[in-house]
Amino acid sequence: MRDLYTPWGETLDKSCPLPEYPRPQLRRESYVNLNGIWNYTVEDSEEYTKNQTGTIVVPFSPESLLSGCDFQLKSGETLWYERTFTLPEGFRKDRVILHFGAVDQCCRVRVNDTDVGGHEGGYLPFSFDITEALCDGENRLTVAVTDRTDDSVHAFGKQKYDRGGIWYTAQSGIWQTVWMESVADNYITSIELTPDFDSRKLNWKIHAADPAGAHVVVRMNGECIAEDWAQEDGSGSSLIRDEFFRPWSPEDPFLYDVEIDIRGGDRVESYFGMRKFSIMEHEGNRVLALNNRPYFQHGLLDQGYWSDGLYTPPSDEAMIWDIQTMKDLGFNMLRKHIKIEPLRWYYHCDRLGMIVWQDMVSGGDFLKPLYTQYLPFVGVHVKDDPASGRFGRANPDSCLQYESDLDETVQLLYNCVSLGLWVPFNEGWGQFESLRITERLRSLDKTRPIDHASGWHDQGGGDLKSRHIYFKAVKLKNDGKRVLALTEFGGYSLIVEDHYTTDKKYGYRTYTDAGKWMDDLEKLYENEIIPHVAAQGLSAAVYTQVSDVEDEVNGLVTYDRRIVKADKARMRAIARQLQF
Repeated sequence: MRDLYTPWGETLDKSCPLPEYPRPQLRRESYVNLNGIWNYTVEDSEEYTKNQTGTIVVPFSPESLLSGCDFQLKSGETLWYERTFTLPEGFRKDRVILHFGAVDQCCRVRVNDTDVGGHEGGYLPFSFDITEALCDGENRLTVAVTDRTDDSVHAFGKQKYDRGGIWYTAQSGIWQTVWMESVADNYITSIELTPDFDSRKLNWKIHAADPAGAHVVVRMNGECIAEDWAQEDGSGSSLIRDEFFRPWSPEDPFLYDVEIDIRGGDRVESYFGMRKFSIMEHEGNRVLALNNRPYFQHGLLDQGYWSDGLYTPPSDEAMIWDIQTMKDLGFNMLRKHIKIEPLRWYYHCDRLGMIVWQDMVSGGDFLKPLYTQYLPFVGVHVKDDPASGRFGRANPDSCLQYESDLDETVQLLYNCVSLGLWVPFNEGWGQFESLRITERLRSLDKTRPIDHASGWHDQGGGDLKSRHIYFKAVKLKNDGKRVLALTEFGGYSLIVEDHYTTDKKYGYRTYTDAGKWMDDLEKLYENEIIPHVAAQGLSAAVYTQVSDVEDEVNGLVTYDRRIVKADKARMRAIARQLQF
């Protein structure tokens, strides 16, 4: 593969990449960023021999350009990270917490040769109380990582050792920010913020050892507009009076600020938006609604891969560029596909006004193409989905792991203002008992619709009749029972010289002429998508995709984000026609 840098990766500060506070909805003044240059060793776990050593730029995986390493961690190997740190003067309070945004796939963590904990699974954050392991002066931090990618019970998404087509380079190790904070003994571990749009109030729940009497202040443009105190269990609500009520939407993504203080001196800052995602009747059809009004969701499939950082965006500005560029092209929604992003990505969607559909990360055993590719493309769908080898769920432990990940994902992203819909399964990848899983998901979050089986193998559940259509004309029929949504389509490929990484090209229709590509893209919307809004009550359309990714050259922008292929004025004209 060819080296291809984004503008932000080209100017990366290796000593402190991604320095911004990584958890925007639970902020404290206490913050030490541990990103930067670490030492590493790769060890063969069977022979305990050191295969190679060097330095690595954290938080970029060793398979990425920005890590400075360019090697693939193999199953059976252990990647050891090591660095030293000294706590800043005045930093330490009662407890010191060490945070990892995400480490792929399994790890053990030591501080000064004391084992402080471990974690399994490559997509969710975790933390350890390292207070007792610290010493005065310089401290040593060691992280041991193993990764079996698509040969374990853990989710792996679009990663594959044998990459190609719609499967991308497997990555490993630390791929999100590593950081520390110091807190009081009685500190806030998490908060739940639930806007009640119809009642004009914010319901909240504060989690701490003793949350009783916590002081909650809501501010609008710096002005205090509500002040309340928590009950014994940490719950409560804040009324947003009519004169201060300002709904959140992609057109007006207004955010309120929240300040929370509890006994013992802990104080955090957060934010929320007043909005409601729901389903409603409109002209005889069930449609997606925002703030009690029909709202067409014009979206893009977003893989979240970068030519130089793989899973890790090269900078905060890079994430902003992706989101804002898609808004400038007329889109109001991104379907985050088979990946969980750093929390700052969701924050930028919140503040810039981009609705997010969140896929659960897929996993399981080897997928059988007969069920996940061939049969669906000729219109044959499996009508029952028990845990089985058909969809890669023969291993019961794999199913248990999925449900555990589901719970943690909802907890992690529950407060995200822009998150408007959950997608537990995509195209049968690791699908099992989808009706039961949908009910489990709804019990965790009653505030958002669910697309229970995106694409095919529809079990008749969830809130969407969800179709993927490639290679043939789009023809849809509303069944009157659920929301009709075209959740993947298009994928027209346009090669831009000097802006791709592989010689193999993958797409659903290939072009070499940019003008012809744009003309046909416009015709696709005008002839096959827009007419379905009035005729069948089509409520959402998700084009494939935001950017090129390795073999796939079907993005609206190139993999390195240097070229926007689509014509902005024409795309915005399309968007104006996609509304109720």
